[in-house]
Amino acid sequence: MSTTPATHRILGIDFFDGSAKEAIDIMRAKGGLLVVPAAPALKDLDRSPDYRDALLNADLAITDSAFMVLIWNRLQPIPIKRLSGLEYLRDLLLEPDVRQPGNTLWVMASPVSTKRNLDWLAGQGIVIPEDNIYMAPMYGNAPIEDPVLVERLNRLRPRHVIVTIGGGTQERLGLYLKRNLAYRPAIHCIGAAIAFLSGDQVHIPVWADKFYLGWLFRSLAEPKRYIPRYWDARKLLAIMLRNRSRLPELRSDLRS
Repeated sequence: MSTTPATHRILGIDFFDGSAKEAIDIMRAKGGLLVVPAAPALKDLDRSPDYRDALLNADLAITDSAFMVLIWNRLQPIPIKRLSGLEYLRDLLLEPDVRQPGNTLWVMASPVSTKRNLDWLAGQGIVIPEDNIYMAPMYGNAPIEDPVLVERLNRLRPRHVIVTIGGGTQERLGLYLKRNLAYRPAIHCIGAAIAFLSGDQVHIPVWADKFYLGWLFRSLAEPKRYIPRYWDARKLLAIMLRNRSRLPELRSDLRS
């Protein structure tokens, strides 16, 4: 008999509270959309309707944001555990059905990152057929439509779709796929997690991820890119203090 996964409602989103293996088992059994919201995107819940819609309609949201977890555990008597996207991906790539050629389609961000990611995956014994690698276009801020990707997925029908593009965009793409595919794969929106393993971004050791220090490694490696991003994420604190478990109201100037 299946059981309902343990969750905590934070900012109107039901965040999964369990292990990576448990999350993977749920996704394998039920399919659907898994999201890994980070603080720099979460702070925009009140101003990004499409991103908000994606999180609200995800089947599983994991607690990748160390900042969110730290704030929540100060506000509430019952703490929530952090499950990072990096930890989730490490475990996901150990699964035989994910490693099986043709059973997973990868959505990647650029030719350079694709090559690094594929080289690293090959070093782990994971060989991906060419048709199972999809180079994502620049989707922009408009509602996402990608009939080319939908056609390929419906034709190949891989059991898993792993999306490695940027946060705030990948969730919207994931929801578009969930709503438009003719079948129900497990759609894992893991963003930059593979880049930390492949060398496309700075390597984050297991111990650094465990102690919530991934943001520091990224900031030290590319300060001009990441320090402003993480500094801007401080706005999440005020949003959580105001709303706690409630979904923040959408700004009046964004309502249709």
